[in-house]
Amino acid sequence: MANAVVSQSGGPTGVINASLVGVIEEAAQHPDIDHLYGAVHAVRGIVDEQFIDLKTLSVAELETLARSPSAGLGSSRDKPDEAYCKKILDVFEKRKIRYFFYIGGNDSANTCYIVNSMAEQIGYDLRAFHIPKTVDNDLLVTDHCPGYGTAARFVVCALMGDDLDNRALPGVKIDVIMGRHAGFLTAASALARQRDDDGPHLIYVPERPLGIDRFLAEVDEVYKRLGRCVIAVSEGIADTDGKTWAEKLAENAERDAHGNVQLSGTGALADYMASEVKA
Repeated sequence: MANAVVSQSGGPTGVINASLVGVIEEAAQHPDIDHLYGAVHAVRGIVDEQFIDLKTLSVAELETLARSPSAGLGSSRDKPDEAYCKKILDVFEKRKIRYFFYIGGNDSANTCYIVNSMAEQIGYDLRAFHIPKTVDNDLLVTDHCPGYGTAARFVVCALMGDDLDNRALPGVKIDVIMGRHAGFLTAASALARQRDDDGPHLIYVPERPLGIDRFLAEVDEVYKRLGRCVIAVSEGIADTDGKTWAEKLAENAERDAHGNVQLSGTGALADYMASEVKA
């Protein structure tokens, strides 16, 4: 007999619990899996041995969980190094865990790879599975990732509302949208357009470098034509030299546990773009 563990990592989404329920229901079909542990707060929960026996959940509880947003098991942004992974594998050996299901995005996929590689190095028989989840929709070989659709719908609804506000109080409105290296969420804002003069009138994504002169010229053209302008721009938009605007602007830019520059929440990008437009 062998045991399995499943955990959720990174930012929660509207459907990450549906993926969790999928693992639980499929594991129930395999009698060779004795226990299916749910690790509370991802790899941190594994190291601390904070587990829930997911095979004890009722059908009603699973149905409720599948429809619930956020992460039922809790999440974490820990980035396991070699020492961390050694602790994870120690727990796996202690609990006879042979199957590791990790639900998350790019950083979570990398964590899954590291743990699996270390297991191979020490000769521990482990099967590691990465289950895709990201609102950015930027995972390789994944056409549309669970989590993207719900986030894209939110962006569309937000831009539709902003466009109506902009019609009532004309001016230049800049919406900075999540997307470090991928512009899928920002591109989805185009679905907010129902009429020819609906916003967003300008959409900028990280995949296409944007110089400040071109940006100002395009804003000016739209404003002269419509008397207003709604702009959707990815947080990771890059200048013509390849560096992100936000990284250039933010002094001593903060980085998360995975080394990523904190592009969201600083307000630097929106403030800079707004100041240039006003000038």
